[in-house]
Amino acid sequence: MREFKKYFIIPAPPEEVYLALTNEPTVMLWTGAPASVDAQPDGEFSLWDDSIAGRFIELEPNKKIVQEWYFGEQEEASIVTMKLHEDKKGTSLEVRHINIPEEAYEDIMEGWEDPYMASLIDFYTDDGQD
Repeated sequence: MREFKKYFIIPAPPEEVYLALTNEPTVMLWTGAPASVDAQPDGEFSLWDDSIAGRFIELEPNKKIVQEWYFGEQEEASIVTMKLHEDKKGTSLEVRHINIPEEAYEDIMEGWEDPYMASLIDFYTDDGQD
C-alpha cells in the first residue's frame, strides 16, 4: 500500500471549495460530467463515470472532508483526507490519500493532478470563458 500527500492552491475561499467538493450540482459543473454526491457520513459519491467512487466518513464544513475510496476487495480502506486552509491566494487544499493499492498508485497520483485538481482550479480561474 502506498500514500500520497500534496498541497494544492485553489483560487477561491474555503467555503466555496468545500461546496465544490460536497454539493452535487457544483461537482457536476467543475468535473463537466454526471456525478452522484450524498455529502453526509456514510453517504456515497461517484465522479467521472465511477472512475472515483466511495463514501464520506467525516465532514467538517469548510475545513475537512474524509472519504473512503473503493478499490475492490482490499483489506484496508483507502482513505482520502482533504483539509482546507485559508491562503492569501484562496484555499490551500491539503490532500492525504493513504492505503493506495500498489498497482493503482501511478494512475491515482496522476489523477489527483489531472483531471481532479486541474479541473477544480480551472473552474475558479476560467470563470467559464474559453
